[in-house]
Amino acid sequence: MSDEISQPNPQILIREMGIDDIAPIFHLGEKLFSNDLYPTLYRTWDEWEVTGAYNTDSDLCLVGEVESQFAGFILGTVVEKKSNVYSYIRWLGVKPDFHRLGIAGKLVDRFIERTIGQGADTVLMDTDPSNEAAIKFFTSKGFGNPRQHVYLSLNLSEHEYYGKLLDYERDRAERIAGMLRRYRQ
Repeated sequence: MSDEISQPNPQILIREMGIDDIAPIFHLGEKLFSNDLYPTLYRTWDEWEVTGAYNTDSDLCLVGEVESQFAGFILGTVVEKKSNVYSYIRWLGVKPDFHRLGIAGKLVDRFIERTIGQGADTVLMDTDPSNEAAIKFFTSKGFGNPRQHVYLSLNLSEHEYYGKLLDYERDRAERIAGMLRRYRQ
C-alpha cells in the first residue's frame, strides 16, 4: 500500500481508533515526537501513550484515512473538575505525505464535536514553543491565549540522596548475599 494520493481532492474519513491502529499510531508518533526535536516536552512518546488513551478514552482517539490509507490521528481526553469540564488534545499527528490536505483540521473538528457532546466547555492543547507550524495551525482553528511554559528538570543521578540510596542498596544486597551464604553452609 502506497502513501501516494491518486485524486486531487481525496476523500478524508475520520473514524474512531481501533485496536489495529495502535501500531501505526505508535510508529508515526515515534517519527513525529522525538526528544531530539522537542526536548522540552514534559511527557514523552511511548507505547503507553497510545494504549493508555485507547483504554481510557477510545471515543476521543480518532484516525484520519485518505483513500483507505492511515494518514493521521488525534488522542485526547475529557477532564471533569468541580467547576468545569474541559478537553485536552494530548497528541495530534499527520504523516508528512498527507500534509496540507486538511486531515489535522478534520481530526480537531471531530474531537471538538465529541468533547462538546461530553459537556466540555474548553479545549486545551500544548506544544513546544519552537513548533511554529503547530502554533500557526491551532491559532487558525481558533485557539488563543498562548502562554510559554517553563520546564525545569533535576538530574537525580547528581542528587546527594541518589548516591546515598545507591550505597544503601548495595550494602543491603551485600548483607543479604552474606546471610544467604552463611545459611547455605
